Amino acid sequence: MALLRRAGACLSLLVMFFASGLWAGPDATDAADLARLLRVDDLAEALHHEGGDHGTALDQDMLDGRGGAHWARQVAGIYGTDRIATAMRRALAKLLAPDDVAACAAFFDSPLGQKILSHEIAARVAMRNDAIEAAARDVYDSLKGGDDPRLAAVMRFADVNDLIERNVAGALSSSFQFRRGLVEGGVLDLDEAGLLAEVWSEEGETRQETEKWLYGYLLMAYQPLSLPEMERYIGFSQGPAGQALNAALFDGFDGLYRQISYELGLGIANAMMASDI
Repeated sequence: MALLRRAGACLSLLVMFFASGLWAGPDATDAADLARLLRVDDLAEALHHEGGDHGTALDQDMLDGRGGAHWARQVAGIYGTDRIATAMRRALAKLLAPDDVAACAAFFDSPLGQKILSHEIAARVAMRNDAIEAAARDVYDSLKGGDDPRLAAVMRFADVNDLIERNVAGALSSSFQFRRGLVEGGVLDLDEAGLLAEVWSEEGETRQETEKWLYGYLLMAYQPLSLPEMERYIGFSQGPAGQALNAALFDGFDGLYRQISYELGLGIANAMMASDI
């Protein structure tokens, strides 16, 4: 079930794209203005293209490349830019308190905050290239176990934001929902206990994959930051507003990611059944 593991992992890693850099207040007009400032639409567009890449991989691995234009349209809808951007705005507006909004605004509207956001976006887009992703993983592998100060800072940032645990949980949840779609579509015969057993059997591999991808990405994204800048970012992330932002992003998007996973599984199942007719 290597493909199913990749399906879950891909979806959970979307969360990493929002580990920082976004905020929205309870006022709709302010939220819209600040979303534009923070390039929410650009982020949603990047996720849309990532979803297209994932859909292509599913087509090749599960449909023998026969999904064609119909499957591509389905995937484009599942990863619709408006859908993603709307979920981002709604979650942040609903889950961030006014004091947290103000503190997030003070940090991310600063030159450092904008610098961080720009490099996070650029690194995420770059990681769509297989060769660049492999190189990023290699950088992490070469530094792991040593005393490199930048890796130490990146690992502290991940720990402060609980990125490994949250993303492993998200990957397993996504994997479960993807399988649930396959079951409801009639191409996988497992009850809930069987689904859970399969998903939990992947926890170790999912954790390893998450760690390699995450640290490779973070090292790439934050390489342009000085170590003092990284310390400022970690300091913000440790504070109440940073913690509230991180929790809002993970909690607010959980429902969207679970629904995306289910829709992909059901869509794949329907395509497989149609090809058998």
